[in-house]
Amino acid sequence: MNATTHSAPKQNASKPIKGQTYTTDFFDLDEDWTEEQRAAIDQVRRFVDNEILPTINEDHNVEKLPDDIMAKIGQLGILEMLADGTLDPITYGLICREFERGSSALRSIVSVQGSLVIGCIRDNGSDEQKERWLKPLGSMEAVGCFGLTEPDFGSNPSGMVTRAEKTDKGYVLNGAKCWITSGTLAHVAIIWAKLDGVVKAFLVPTDTPGFDSAAIKGKWSFRTSDTGQLFLADVEVPESALMPGAKSLGRAMATLNNARYGIVWGVAGAARGCFEECLDYLQNRVQFDNRPLTCHQLIQNKFAWMAAEITSMELIAKRLGELKLDGRLKPHQVSLAKMNNCRKAIEIARTCRELMGANGIHSEYHIGRRLVDLETVLTYEGTEHIHSLILGQAITGIPAYS
Repeated sequence: MNATTHSAPKQNASKPIKGQTYTTDFFDLDEDWTEEQRAAIDQVRRFVDNEILPTINEDHNVEKLPDDIMAKIGQLGILEMLADGTLDPITYGLICREFERGSSALRSIVSVQGSLVIGCIRDNGSDEQKERWLKPLGSMEAVGCFGLTEPDFGSNPSGMVTRAEKTDKGYVLNGAKCWITSGTLAHVAIIWAKLDGVVKAFLVPTDTPGFDSAAIKGKWSFRTSDTGQLFLADVEVPESALMPGAKSLGRAMATLNNARYGIVWGVAGAARGCFEECLDYLQNRVQFDNRPLTCHQLIQNKFAWMAAEITSMELIAKRLGELKLDGRLKPHQVSLAKMNNCRKAIEIARTCRELMGANGIHSEYHIGRRLVDLETVLTYEGTEHIHSLILGQAITGIPAYS
């Protein structure tokens, strides 16, 4: 790699100016969105352009959250609408798409706060728990985390070793959780634990004696996400900490499906971001007879393939939203969409990285960061293999993982 690798491409007056906007809406889906949905798209897109993209690569390089990001997300009012149940699924999906155009790690913060924490409390919490937590969580004055995954039990959460024991005053929790988004920043944690062999959920303030957390450092993906481990050593909680609606592991899986739904939309945004940045770069990259690289057949072929995949991803996400809105969404449908869209997004990111050559790995551009972050999205909230088995069971009627 020579010293001029990351210099800006030479400009040519006969070509598009750098920064031109290129459409990825080849099926005119934007025409289907309501006025309110378009307003939500515009709001989050401006937020990403102004507050995230200018500094996110620097934050990634030094492994830190963007400055004041929690408060800034709270000021958008989106999570408040989730907390009071007034945000429809398609609008939420479009918001996730726009967040992930900026950063998969950023969208994950929104998903965990909104789908996993607020959604779980809204669907499974007591009136007292809802009253105590939904408003501050919606404004991001309080941050929450979702403690399901354990150091030795990721794809098989039913094997969890975290335990709850009944006492005269309530319950005592012991165990550990791992790979928890917002784990060290959270004010409250939803802790899944086995009580007499049955998985239950407990709402635990993180300042409770015996509760501790530690950041997981050294990640090369999701470096702008607060990812932590949780430790519970004789953590005493009152009877009121038990979430009455979370009576089984199935409730945890239902909550995870809501988060996976947001991922299906989100990775379409990451793919869009890669496509648009790569196209802008190659339109302005002069090679061979002083012509832009995009005039060549092989490159146009790759863009045509990516355009088709992005369109299919968004059609899948839109249909999933329609099913969710109608109350007809099934787990295997979410698995199909999560498996497909995550795989296509990472393939698009890799293709764009390749097309941009050496500059595709430089932090002057966003392609490399998007690519490594998508490696996490491909894995978390159910790996591709697990979702394929869920889909396989729906196809054959045979559970291959039992």
